[in-house]
Amino acid sequence: MTLEALIFDCDGVLVDTEKDGHRVAFNQAFAAMGLDVQWDVELYGELLAVAGGKERMAHYFTRAGWPDAAADRDAFIRKLHTLKTDRFMSIIASGGLPLRPGVARLIDEAIAAGITLAVCSTSNERAVHLVVDTLLGPRRKAAFGGIFAGDMVPRKKPDPAVYQLACRTLGLSPAACVVVEDSANGLRAAKAAGMPCLVTVSTYTAAEDFSAADRVVAHLDDGPITLADLRALVKA
Repeated sequence: MTLEALIFDCDGVLVDTEKDGHRVAFNQAFAAMGLDVQWDVELYGELLAVAGGKERMAHYFTRAGWPDAAADRDAFIRKLHTLKTDRFMSIIASGGLPLRPGVARLIDEAIAAGITLAVCSTSNERAVHLVVDTLLGPRRKAAFGGIFAGDMVPRKKPDPAVYQLACRTLGLSPAACVVVEDSANGLRAAKAAGMPCLVTVSTYTAAEDFSAADRVVAHLDDGPITLADLRALVKA
């Protein structure tokens, strides 16, 4: 079988956004709403077990107690998430978070080889596009067949829906697509979709169970990972 596509998760894979990006943006959104809530590094690591920002906040408030301002809980979460996304986009636009090692190199190799590229993320669509625009640049972004985000599917990772959507949309065979993930939830989603998965561990995920992965590395320059390595995963 021939390698058809290379599909990246966004957060933790293209850029290590969670600790100094998303977590900071959540806290800024809480402050903007006048909430006495602060997610420290340890707590946020625990909350990452819940995929999706809106789902993560709902889980937290259900456990910690909903504030008085949340009479309409769905509307409250939507407003908070919009504020959080705006703050996160400002952090990305500032250029303070770099691409992870090897990402640009491997994408350039895939472009030169004519391999389809895509992003499949649980994050907000606006935020994912900004990450790709800002950190990969317009030339690389133009080579991507699609960018698929959490709000485009009914269920988020570990459900395989976002990967299944990418395959349907781009006409791909799941077994011929290699996914790059950094979390156990992402790995479970990729494998449930029938896709080989390479894991590049990130700040919060090093201790997670990646026994189902086809390969696990610290980052894409660990080796380094090449197209030959990805083709070997498809043939495995």
